Amino acid sequence: MNNNKVWFITGAGRGMGVSIAKAALAAGYRVVATGRDTEKVVRAVGASPNLLVVPLDITKSADAALAVTATMERFGGIDVLVNNAANFYAGYFEELTPAQMEQQLSTSLIGPMNVTRAVLPIMRKQRSGQIITISSTAGLTGFEFGTAYAASKFGLEGWMQSLQAEVEPFGINTITVNPGFFRTELLTEESTHFAAPSIDDYNERRTQQLQFWKGYNGQQSGDPAKLAQALITLSNEAMPPRRFIAGADAIDTAEQVVKTLEQQLNAYRDLSTSLGIDKV
Repeated sequence: MNNNKVWFITGAGRGMGVSIAKAALAAGYRVVATGRDTEKVVRAVGASPNLLVVPLDITKSADAALAVTATMERFGGIDVLVNNAANFYAGYFEELTPAQMEQQLSTSLIGPMNVTRAVLPIMRKQRSGQIITISSTAGLTGFEFGTAYAASKFGLEGWMQSLQAEVEPFGINTITVNPGFFRTELLTEESTHFAAPSIDDYNERRTQQLQFWKGYNGQQSGDPAKLAQALITLSNEAMPPRRFIAGADAIDTAEQVVKTLEQQLNAYRDLSTSLGIDKV
């Protein structure tokens, strides 16, 4: 384990980001903890000589550039980037406004791209680095009331898989993390935003969905501190995984996705394989 590593963590003012920052500091790493509200980050993570707190709104590429510059001035490099910051716009697609959809994508997809774009030149120059991106089981399968969130996470998945092939020759690797339900602050009023009711046809199901999502906050089974420690462990493996399915519920979801995909593939295998151009 190289205790001189520099971990750059987004969304470190609350939720999973706090747990990751604390775990990295406990492991002896130097940590750059970022967030829109730096005072909140300091209160959440605590003081440490190995800690640098910098302001960062991931939706602003200029913020990302400034945060990376501050990191280089203090620590001289970035070894691990953790794309953690995210939000959650829930609601039926027809009731979500275009602005809400854009806000979801801006934070959960374009935001990580902004930060990664700022960090990659450093890692390329080093010829080493690791990008850990927190996705979701919503990046494996869509769900009712989750069109905006799943769209951002599916985009995140495709981007990370493609990026891996581009940066691997430079000694940079990626890990995509698919957590299930962890007891973070994602479902709090600060992070979750609901579409305004506007279509009567959805009334009954909307009521049920709102009851579930608002009632599930604080009831999640996953421990964010344990996930943070798992990321430290995975990061230090000689060959880190390209994907980590995090949590028993996430494994159940992933296994169902695999099973469904296999069923769909086999159901029309003959029709699919018949679509080639006939040989003359």
